[in-house]
Amino acid sequence: MREILTEEELAKLRAFDLVGDIGILRLPPELLPKKREIGEALLRVHRHLKTVLLQVSPVRGEFRTRRLEVIAGEPKTETVHRESGCIFKVDLDKVYFSPRLAYERMRIAKQVREGEEVTNLFAGVGCYSIVIAKHSGARRIYSIDKNPEAFKLMCENIRMNRVGEKVLPFLGDAKEVVSSHLRRRADRVLMPLPEGARGFLDTALEALKEEGGIVHFYDMGEEPDPFSPSLKFLEEEAGKRGWELEVLDKRRIRSYGVRLYHVVLDLLLRPKR
Repeated sequence: MREILTEEELAKLRAFDLVGDIGILRLPPELLPKKREIGEALLRVHRHLKTVLLQVSPVRGEFRTRRLEVIAGEPKTETVHRESGCIFKVDLDKVYFSPRLAYERMRIAKQVREGEEVTNLFAGVGCYSIVIAKHSGARRIYSIDKNPEAFKLMCENIRMNRVGEKVLPFLGDAKEVVSSHLRRRADRVLMPLPEGARGFLDTALEALKEEGGIVHFYDMGEEPDPFSPSLKFLEEEAGKRGWELEVLDKRRIRSYGVRLYHVVLDLLLRPKR
């Protein structure tokens, strides 16, 4: 990069994501005139890369997609990503996928006990569900997403990873799917949608078995204490519905900006007696 950027410009480069054979860059406005040179440099350094994409909009919308521009290599957005002994076909233009959640996906899988039934309310292309199927003794994982493109890829990923006996895909809004098909089945519920999980607490409670179970609640939080607002919301809203909770664990997953974090709270939820 020093062949094309000054030291001051180098300091403004951010980390980039590697998804299969595609690299995804985010660049500050002052580096955009050199975007193609930067993309070509990445291809030279990372020889397994076939394509470099520039993210030109934030993740947004109902399906959490982003606008991407090809700045080097093959004109494509589809690839196959390998993680934790699993393979995931993704189309970065049509679905949300982050390789930075690999540790979190495995962390959850290691907690799942033999014979559990798990409901994943926001499954995307099936990453959490498939990692759990591969690395735990779960009996069944109900895997829900409302994005038709993500659902199609999820079904393909289930076949490619040979976990069809464990992972059951559902296309539709999680609220409607749980209410119609999955009430009171889950020992554990995943809510990996930090921008919208608060609107689905009722759905998570409806999905849990009568005696309760584990909920992995993902949210956004700010310093100095990124967990307090989430915990206050959960205690108030669960209490109104006649449930009590115990915090089993909490962690910062990654930074979204200055003092802003993607967080998770692992909760044990039971009906009050």
